Amino acid sequence: MNAPVHRPTVSLRRYEAVQASDEHDFHQIVLGFDGAMGMAVEGDESHIDRHRAWIIPAGARHEYWAEGLNRQLVLDLPASSVAVPARFFERARTVDLDPSLTQLVASVAVRLDSGDSALPAHLGWQAATHLCGALMADAGASLTADWRGLDFARIDRWLRAHLGEPLRIADLAAHCGFGMRRFHQLFSEAFGETPHRYLLRLRLDAALTLLADPRASLTHVALEVGFADQSAFTHAFSKRFGIAPGQWRSGGSMREQQTQKSPLV
Repeated sequence: MNAPVHRPTVSLRRYEAVQASDEHDFHQIVLGFDGAMGMAVEGDESHIDRHRAWIIPAGARHEYWAEGLNRQLVLDLPASSVAVPARFFERARTVDLDPSLTQLVASVAVRLDSGDSALPAHLGWQAATHLCGALMADAGASLTADWRGLDFARIDRWLRAHLGEPLRIADLAAHCGFGMRRFHQLFSEAFGETPHRYLLRLRLDAALTLLADPRASLTHVALEVGFADQSAFTHAFSKRFGIAPGQWRSGGSMREQQTQKSPLV
């Protein structure tokens, strides 16, 4: 069995009035929740509040400061954790949050205590996949207007909407107007991995949300996210997360949470 990937973390953080700076080897999304804060990433400066978020690629130097009392919801995303197209993090920028996403941010934030508290590992995974899925669902034409190659946001949304259906990559390539070889190349450039591997991660991410409902059987979850049966689902889930889906649901510990802590901004 392969070692599980590094997990995402979801935490509620306060920022100080004194300006500070940081740089880290994971992607980060800072979602406005309560109050306002300022941030400058590689010279691009903007303030955020509950209607806006900062997208910060790994390795991007960023400075931050607060405007009075504030709390912000922060997602730390190692590149191999939650399924999000790699090109989504190609450059730093702010994005506006629509009302439904603002409400989702608030619902996650209220589960956290004040200060630098973080969700437990399995709840953090569920929240991170849910928030990232909502961000991609909200990504419109303005997101991809200045990106080259595939309209990765539209393809991501289509994949998420059809996870439970049989999918042939050749059909998706034809739908996008490309031959199989060219589509595979463009997809890998935009998403950071092959179509099959990305689709598998999307299906497993979606399973985390379904597993939160105790009424859903494991067979139901497996079929809803596109696996042929519970056995195939359990094998893929255990290979990625290092724990069987039934154990996950019961709150069993993941191996990677033994040593990892929530990084500081």
